[in-house]
This record gives sequence, structure tokens and C-alpha cells, in this order.
Amino acid sequence: MLMCVALGFSSGLPLYVTMTLMQAWLHREGVSLRDIGLFNLTGLPYTWKFLWAPLLDRYPLPFLGRRRGWGLCTQLALIGAIAGLGWLDPKGSPASVAVLALLVAFFSATQDIVLNAYQREILPDRELGLGTAMHVNAYRLARLVPGSLALILADHLSWPLVFASVAAFMLVGVLASLFGPEGLHPSPPPRTLHEAVVGPFREFFARQDRLAAVLVLLFLLLYKFGDSMADALATAFYLDLGFTLTEVGVVAKGAVAPATIVGLFVGGFAISRIGINRALWIFGVGQIVSTLGFALLARLGPDVGALAGVVGFEYLASGLGTAAFGAFIARSTDQRFTATQFALFSSLIALPRAGASAATGFLVEAVGYGPFFALCAALGIPGMLLLVKVAPWSASPAVPPSVAPVGVD
Repeated sequence: MLMCVALGFSSGLPLYVTMTLMQAWLHREGVSLRDIGLFNLTGLPYTWKFLWAPLLDRYPLPFLGRRRGWGLCTQLALIGAIAGLGWLDPKGSPASVAVLALLVAFFSATQDIVLNAYQREILPDRELGLGTAMHVNAYRLARLVPGSLALILADHLSWPLVFASVAAFMLVGVLASLFGPEGLHPSPPPRTLHEAVVGPFREFFARQDRLAAVLVLLFLLLYKFGDSMADALATAFYLDLGFTLTEVGVVAKGAVAPATIVGLFVGGFAISRIGINRALWIFGVGQIVSTLGFALLARLGPDVGALAGVVGFEYLASGLGTAAFGAFIARSTDQRFTATQFALFSSLIALPRAGASAATGFLVEAVGYGPFFALCAALGIPGMLLLVKVAPWSASPAVPPSVAPVGVD
């Protein structure tokens, strides 16, 4: 469980650098809201990471095992790339910022490929729900560094020192990669690159009929769609309402800590108790309600108490939904092709964040924040409707026998 926490923190930190800290940095430096929205396109590597995942499945490095060697390399690269962002001028050289942000996303997506597969190998099936919840909540807890601590530091330190301080927190992942245990049942790498590329797709579509497979992929695309869009401009939204950087850092992001702690203890045990399917239903409704909270905040204005309540509830509901979603994905992978299948499934989740989220700035300027967040809540409904087929309330979807969790559903 401690390894799941460390791996989750290391995975989440670089994502929130590009999603949260960069938003505040660009906004403070005078970059327009439209351009800030377009910077979300630098997250495209999260969408396309399945393209190079087979290489990581097929070719292990000659140190630290099949997964941890690649994990260490990506973490060291992330330290350099995150620290380097602070030395750039977003107004004078936006192209340079975009390129380095793209590299941060690429190294982060590659780290996710490796750490997701590694976590699946160290978790026994009976601990899948609890371990995934630990990972997800630590992933979201990492947001406190670029989204809270860094914003407070930005009122007192230069941007290079702020980004360097954030980069130093990647040492958590470095230590996990250096000293983590081997997997319980590590699978051998595919014998050929062709097997590494074709095998994951062949296994997934052979497991169920074609329509069922397509519905699962569509569900992965839509379940977090509205939630991801609502989060794309959250920091800019707080600042536009009239909150200061320190208020956003202390109140909005500080509300993350208690919500994450509650989610850390409640999420995994709840999933183990009620099952992955029912958790997807209950927590999915919570996600939609929490997104409507932002629409309410847009009407209330810069009310510090309302900010803390809305952000805290959104973080708890979204974290619980993500934990159930992550357990569903892990359950749907075959351990022979964990890295590639996990990368494919999580790429579908990242698609709305990297694609549709790029248009959020235009939508907000056209209709305002209140209607925008109401639309985001409505966009969560199609994914909920697909649960009827892919995760019925009283039954489990087809899963590979090698990864069927014991005592989860």
C-alpha cells in the first residue's frame, strides 16, 4: 500500500504541473484565456501513449527490473524538464514553453505506462480495489504541491525557484523506483515486437464480442469526460472570480487535503465492500453533482467559504469516481500485456482532457463560467448510461481469468 501511495504521488505531480501551476503562471504573466486553453494541447502524449507502450513491454532496461528501470529514467527526465520551465518567458517565447511542456507530458505519460503496469504486478487480486484507491488519492494529493504550495511560493519567490522546488518532489518517485519490490508474478516480456503490438488488441477483442468491446472503449472515453473539461480551467476560474493566488493556494487547494484523506480511507474499502460496478454508479453520480457546484460558485462570486466547500466536495467525489474507474481498468487488463492495455485504456480517458479541453477557453468566453460548468455536468450523463451494459449494478463484465479480482465483485 505504501508503494501504491508513492507511485500515485509520482504519477500525479507532473500532470498537475501542466494543468494547475502552468495555468497560474501563464495567467499571471498576461497570457490570454484562449491561449491558456490551447496550451492544454500539450497534454496530447497522454492520449497517444499506447503507441510507444509496446516498446516498454518488449524492451526492459538492464537494471532495476522490467518496470523500475524505465520508471527511474522518466523520473530523472521529469526533474530536469519541470525545473527548466521556470526559466522561460511565456509571453516572449510561447513556442519554447509549449515544447518543454510537451516534453513534460511525454515523460509523464511514459512514467504512467511503467508505473501502472508495475503496480498491477505488485498488487494481489484481492487488494486491487484498495491499492487502486490508494494510488488514485495519492495521485490527486500530489496536486497540493504545484496547486497549493507552488502558488503560495509564487507570491514570494521567482518562477525559476518555484518550478525547481516542485521538481524536487519527484524524488519520491525516484526512491520508489530504486527501492521498490519486484512484482508478485511478473510476466516475461513478449518474445517479439509484433507480439507486443498486436497481442494486447487481439486478447481484448477475443475476450468478448465486438459490440461489447466497443461499448467498453466508449465508456472509458465518456465516464470522466465532463469532469475533465470542468477541471481544465479551474485555476483560471478561481482567479477570474477575484481570489488571490494565496487564497487559491491556501483555501481551494488546501481543501484537497481533508478530501483526499477521507477518500484515501473510504474509497478503497467502499469499493471492496460494494464492488467495482456499484462504486462506478454511486461515485459517477457524485461527480456530476460536484461539477454543478462550480456553476453555483460562479453565481456566488469570491466567497472563501463556498470555495472551500465546492472544491472539497468536488475533489472527494471526483477522487472516488477515479478510484473506481482505475480499479475497473486494472480489472480489464491481461497481465501478459499490462503496460500496453493500461496505456490504451488510460489514453482514452486523457482524450477529452487533451482535445476537448483545448476549446474550454473559447466556450467560457462565449457563454460564461456558469453555463460552461452546467454543460460539463450534462456531459457526464452519457458515460453513466453506458454502465447499464459495461458494469451492471448486480453483475460483473467479462474479465480475463488471469486478473479476475477475488472478493471485489
